[in-house]
Amino acid sequence: MNEQEGVSLTRRGMLAGTVLLGVGASALGSSLAQAATASPAAGPVPDLAKLERVSVELVAPPQVHPHSQRAPGKPRIVEFRMVIEEKELAVDSAGAYIHAMTFNGSVPGPLMVVHEGDYVELTLVNPASNSMMHNIDFHASTGALGGGELTHVKPGEQVVLRFKADRAGVFVYHCAPGGAMIPWHVVCGMNGAIMVLPRDGLKDPEGRPLRYDKAWYIGEQDYYIPRDKDGKYKRYANPMASFGDMSQLMKGLVPSHVVFNGSVGALTGKQALTAKVGETVLIVHSQANRDTRPHLIGGHGDYVWASGKFANPPQRNLETWFIPGGAAGAALYTFRQPGLYTYLNHNLIEAVMLGAAAHVQVEGQWNDDLMKQVQAPGPIR
Repeated sequence: MNEQEGVSLTRRGMLAGTVLLGVGASALGSSLAQAATASPAAGPVPDLAKLERVSVELVAPPQVHPHSQRAPGKPRIVEFRMVIEEKELAVDSAGAYIHAMTFNGSVPGPLMVVHEGDYVELTLVNPASNSMMHNIDFHASTGALGGGELTHVKPGEQVVLRFKADRAGVFVYHCAPGGAMIPWHVVCGMNGAIMVLPRDGLKDPEGRPLRYDKAWYIGEQDYYIPRDKDGKYKRYANPMASFGDMSQLMKGLVPSHVVFNGSVGALTGKQALTAKVGETVLIVHSQANRDTRPHLIGGHGDYVWASGKFANPPQRNLETWFIPGGAAGAALYTFRQPGLYTYLNHNLIEAVMLGAAAHVQVEGQWNDDLMKQVQAPGPIR
């Protein structure tokens, strides 16, 4: 596939010629192609002109844009604008680079927050400086392949999509232009998450309100960066130039890196997350492609929605929780001791050797009742 083909192929054409889910390509491609050509039927739509409109400026992860934990009133139309950016990123300090495809310039893309019953209205911009066609598939939405079929934008175009956030939870979004382009765009960084809060806020298993002092968004990313015959990471002139080599590596299902927020060490050392003893933090964690097992060393998940869906009661006091590939989860934790915590994927090989780890530096006073070194290390007596 050459660069021009990569730009011009549509989702319809690629789906018709591939085995997407391990079943017959002909039947699956035909049915999806027919669905792709059909215009959405007009259905009942409330008078949206009567709804309040609010424009939200997105921020780069791990931070989350300001939002109300309880809906401030009636459903609204929440406007977002995301600009697709193709850019080369350093993945580690050992010479690994990737021509990332990003939403708003970050890996992962920004966390979007609305309330159940709100309408999400996204303006998706693909600047002329980019080389690829892109789109967006919201796992939170209903119809048109998650909106993917209605949002194909070539370089130099923009599109506006509106969907109703009709179920509460945290959900993945990602680029899904079709065929082999789907996994390639995702593992090149083009994914993020949206959080749809219940209108009356989060609740514990008994229905009592839960609140948080701050929220963090951690997007776990698997990269597949090829090496040359000498074992050095290969570097490419543009995204499409890497497609052939990367596709072969992807088929082996063995990532070269598994990282948090775009690169090894992105959330460690001087970039560590910070909190204070007594603060409650909501951690949203997504993995658009592979399973993951979040764990907070030195802490727990006080309340965990491992499946990410707030209509289900949270589990209590988890040590590690499981988030399947293509999903997002959420956990609440109140920090009780000061010091350094490590938040990681508890596949320790992926955390320690491939990069899926973050640090949390917590300030406050130590509580001897929770833990105390009774005797310092010394000679055996």
